[in-house]
Amino acid sequence: MIPNLSLFGKEISFYALMAIAGILVAGTVLYFLASRRRVVRGELLHTALTAGGGALIGSHFLYALINIPLFVAVISSPEGILQNGWDLLSLVLLVFGGSVFYGGLLGGLAGGYWYARHRRLEIREYADLFAVGIPLFHAFGRVGCFLSGCCYGVEWAPGFTYQYSLIESANGVSRFPVQLFESAANLLIFFVLLVCFLKEVRRGRLIALYLLCYAPMRFILEFWRGDRYRGIWFGLSTSQWISLILVAAVLVAIEISRFYGGKKKTKNKA
Repeated sequence: MIPNLSLFGKEISFYALMAIAGILVAGTVLYFLASRRRVVRGELLHTALTAGGGALIGSHFLYALINIPLFVAVISSPEGILQNGWDLLSLVLLVFGGSVFYGGLLGGLAGGYWYARHRRLEIREYADLFAVGIPLFHAFGRVGCFLSGCCYGVEWAPGFTYQYSLIESANGVSRFPVQLFESAANLLIFFVLLVCFLKEVRRGRLIALYLLCYAPMRFILEFWRGDRYRGIWFGLSTSQWISLILVAAVLVAIEISRFYGGKKKTKNKA
């Protein structure tokens, strides 16, 4: 694949183009869906911008955490720093230069929750909207990954061979298009959540439903990821461990909600 598009003499990343397309399409869908809930469109935009800021911070922060061993290895060798011409900016880019979806997801949810709570908004109504929009945006993002040659799959004879990926380890090997499979799965999750939203199924709990759909899917697809530099711990990738933790956390939260909901009903009857 070709990671960049030449336009008017400038190189534009296909990943950036697909991310922008995802933002525009998902934003348009949420704009029209907002009328079905107690959501102020202006506040929806502000919540989305705050969530976007949280996503940006979270995605790079998690990437930095994953790459701590690499950073330690670099700074522990002063000779290596001098030989490679490392400066402060280079070291910062080494640690924070990439992004991880789960970090962006958690950071975005935290940012959106903070803003909605600060503004005393109907948090569940806004959360339902974003639950529909996240997988739609993510579907575009994974196509961008495929075109750019990042988040690539394992070696697979009938697959696609990269020649121009900025990640050298991706090039020259026929690889499984795991990014396209995840994009398709995200589209499926989007349509399921859209139907639930329109029919008001599980109203106020669509974020939980999204996580229970996405996390198991991501856990499975991780077995076909070939970029093992993201971190493997006890045989599972960082994203697989996060997937397990998220599913467990959501299930516990649901049980706690049911427990306290049952106690409230009992008190009201009394």
